[in-house]
Amino acid sequence: MDDREWRRAAGRARAEVLGDDGTRLPAGDPVPAEFQDYLMSMAWGVWARGGPLSNRDRSLLVLAMTAALGRTDEFRLHLGAAPRAGVTDAEVDELLFQITAYCGAPAGNSARSVIREVRGAREQA
Repeated sequence: MDDREWRRAAGRARAEVLGDDGTRLPAGDPVPAEFQDYLMSMAWGVWARGGPLSNRDRSLLVLAMTAALGRTDEFRLHLGAAPRAGVTDAEVDELLFQITAYCGAPAGNSARSVIREVRGAREQA
C-alpha cells in the first residue's frame, strides 16, 4: 500500500470507529492541516493495518492505554465510540477493574468519572 492509499485507509478506519462527528474538524481550526494529517495517518493507520486484532480489540486497548496515561479527553472520545467497535458496557466495566489493578486507584477513579459522564450523556440523548 502506498502512502496515499495508507492515508485513505486510515481515514476510513477513523470514520468507521468515530463516526462522522469524530472525523470533522472544527471550522477555523488554528492547528495546521499537516498536523491533523500526521495524526490521522499515525494513530489511525495502525487501525487500518487489519491483522489479528479486531476493532473491538483495538478499542479496548486504546481505552486501557489512555486511562493508564491519564489522557481523559482521548479516553472520553474512544469510550463514546466503543459501542461502534463492538465493545459492551459490561466489557468497559470489567476493564475498569484491570485499569485500577494495574494502573492504580487514581487512574481507575478518573476513568470511572468519565464513564459516568459518557453514559449519562448517552442516556439523555
